[in-house]
Amino acid sequence: MTLFSKIIAGEVPSYKIAENDKYFAFLDLFPSVIGHTLVVPKIETDRLFDLPDEYLDGYLSFCKPISNAICKAFGVDRVNIITLGFEIPHAHIHLVPMNSMRDSNIVANKTRMSEADLLEIQRRILAHLS
Repeated sequence: MTLFSKIIAGEVPSYKIAENDKYFAFLDLFPSVIGHTLVVPKIETDRLFDLPDEYLDGYLSFCKPISNAICKAFGVDRVNIITLGFEIPHAHIHLVPMNSMRDSNIVANKTRMSEADLLEIQRRILAHLS
């Protein structure tokens, strides 16, 4: 069972942003920028494009309202999608708030956030999620 499956199952705490029957979105504990959110499918598949088509087809539609909420919450120019997937063998998308290309380096820019900061970031995103 991957770390992400344990988060989905509630065995590992997370700062949940959204959930439905196929996907689970939560804050990255080591974000590259404030609002950095992970979106994972509820099935374990190592590579994104090995997901069944019904998961791939709905992924961006699930991410769209989250992206819009992040933009509103933090006043960023856009939220981009980055897929790496080397650190945990469970397909996932990084929703990364960006104002410039400098914000795209999610590996070098990681920061450990306090629980209070993460709760405030979660609150701000949820306040704009419709």
